[in-house]
Amino acid sequence: MKKIFAILVCLSLVIVVSAQEKKLIHGFDGGMMVHTGYLSGHLDAVGYDVKGMPVGIGGVARLHVGKHFRVGGEGYISNLSQLGNGSYLKYGWGGLLADVYTVLGRWQPYAGLTLGGGAMTTLLMMENPSSAWAPIDGTYYHKQGFMAIDPFIGCDFIVSGPMHLTLKLDYLCAISKSTLLPHGPRVYIGFLFYH
Repeated sequence: MKKIFAILVCLSLVIVVSAQEKKLIHGFDGGMMVHTGYLSGHLDAVGYDVKGMPVGIGGVARLHVGKHFRVGGEGYISNLSQLGNGSYLKYGWGGLLADVYTVLGRWQPYAGLTLGGGAMTTLLMMENPSSAWAPIDGTYYHKQGFMAIDPFIGCDFIVSGPMHLTLKLDYLCAISKSTLLPHGPRVYIGFLFYH
């Protein structure tokens, strides 16, 4: 995974440098988004079915190369509460992205792909604590890295030249040692600032 990430970084740098030499960079944008959606899957190690609506936040930064192509990076944290007792799954992930876009009046639809990686942290307490500081039997904690493949589509609404509202849908595929971790669609909403 580290080799793939290094290759993607080098490829992005080559694109950026060659674009600057040919004056192909037409600006940049970036901003923050909040998200939710639906994740589901099975944790084989503990025989537990995960499902629910995550909540999270993150951001994106992109260079505009040419008139309809962008490259950049994004990163997010998603939290999914489980069992109603403080148990959770937490995804922290990021990667390099490329997308294409067009402008139709005040609308700017786009589609792209992010490649990267991250980590999923799991804390499952199969029994509720009896009191503060009491040990809890049947508690599981695990952290594992994964490779992230994330196709997405979205659309900006151009509020003004430098400020856009964005709505994005994605489907994060978090793959760890050939196992697809709990996954599902997510929807993002946020502000982007263009320069």
